[in-house]
Amino acid sequence: MNRKSDECILRRRGVVWQVLGLLTVALVGLTTAQDDVPKIVNAKAAKLKNPLTSNAATVDAGRELYLTHCASCHGKKGKGDGGQALGGGTPSDLTDAVWDHGSTDGEIYWVIREGIESNADMLAYKKTLSEKETWQIVVFIRSIGPKKKK
Repeated sequence: MNRKSDECILRRRGVVWQVLGLLTVALVGLTTAQDDVPKIVNAKAAKLKNPLTSNAATVDAGRELYLTHCASCHGKKGKGDGGQALGGGTPSDLTDAVWDHGSTDGEIYWVIREGIESNADMLAYKKTLSEKETWQIVVFIRSIGPKKKK
């Protein structure tokens, strides 16, 4: 091989490595972007939109309802440490970033209304709470839990 041929091969290899590097950066960026998207567990519920505005009055109303209906299991601060879970289940920590049953407002609403029939022992509150009260609790949970991602 001559010197000119060697330089051409080296230049091509350099371009290939640059392209591979850019692809790697792009894939990492896509993966990171996907991590920012809320995990959809219940597609039907995820489509539900919260009709209430998050403001001090709504958060306070939700807090009162939460303390009455939810704190015995989930704890006053939502850490899952209320101690009254049925059947020895472990209540969800509503302040952490991992939401096993969905993280959209609609999914949270659905879980409160319909409950979860698994080892979570989450009771259904559709006969206890009005739709508005359930949305108020969702607003309160948002105020103590992971922030909604757009």
